[in-house]
Amino acid sequence: MTNGALSRSEGHAETVALLALLRMAPRGVNWGDIAGDVRLAGSAVDVLAKTRESQGLLFPDPNLDRAVAQAEAELSEWDAQGLNLITVLSNSYPARLAGVFDCPPILFTRGAVVRGDAGMSVVGSRKCSQEGEAMARAAAELLIERGLTVIAGLAEGIDTAAHKRALDLGARTVAVIGTGITKYFPAANHALQDEIAAKGLVLSQFYPDQPPTKKTFPVRNATMSGYGMATIVVEAGEQSGSRIQARQAAHHGRPVILSHKVVADTSWGKDMAGDPWVYVAASRRDLAKAVDQILEDSEGNLLSKLGLMPV
Repeated sequence: MTNGALSRSEGHAETVALLALLRMAPRGVNWGDIAGDVRLAGSAVDVLAKTRESQGLLFPDPNLDRAVAQAEAELSEWDAQGLNLITVLSNSYPARLAGVFDCPPILFTRGAVVRGDAGMSVVGSRKCSQEGEAMARAAAELLIERGLTVIAGLAEGIDTAAHKRALDLGARTVAVIGTGITKYFPAANHALQDEIAAKGLVLSQFYPDQPPTKKTFPVRNATMSGYGMATIVVEAGEQSGSRIQARQAAHHGRPVILSHKVVADTSWGKDMAGDPWVYVAASRRDLAKAVDQILEDSEGNLLSKLGLMPV
């Protein structure tokens, strides 16, 4: 189990404190809020200590000690299972994801974690058309040609087509899943999930045994948006999870590329098409131009932050 540059004892204490805080989260406080508090303080141990102090010395909350004990037991169990856990305080936590306001406080991983991973998400319908599947493969090829990681959610349809094309070309692909890291969903992608773990990265923000639910997938989509430089929506319906990711990208300050079909077939696609951070692609050439523009803008922003001018 890794915890970045922290020493083993420091890393263990910080992880236990963070897990205890997550267990104790009062109603109305989400995990993103806790992650933000911990990052701001620079220490989960300090936040937990302040929580203990705020309860008063005469009547300490027994739930706090219970949460710490549960965290210790969980860590021991996960360690015995060989699971890899990264916290928001870890130096190995993905850099782009760490930069969004709602980043997950913990990540379970299988495969190679690349802190500065540069990639874009390819998302869309589970029940996709042949045209959509072909565009997903083309999108993966374009990203790979530019040295980018192909990010998707391991769902059937568009996600699967993008992942498989990346693997076929020997390129890196990252699967951000909507279940715990020990689960396989859909079952048909069991072998694919293992292959991605062996050659790329499988990432989960949920407890290891978390089953799929209607709530986990929208949360997963938000994490995909934060992990990548941009989101490419290949094919989607009116109530698609891709719609959630596209809208979340706006909050993250991430560009979105919508296929012409998404704009034509959905009201949310039509509404988004006029936004300055949204590109519409009717062809492979359009898609390539949009990806290249996003990369150019990203490089320019980086140079600007460094006080340099792009050549």
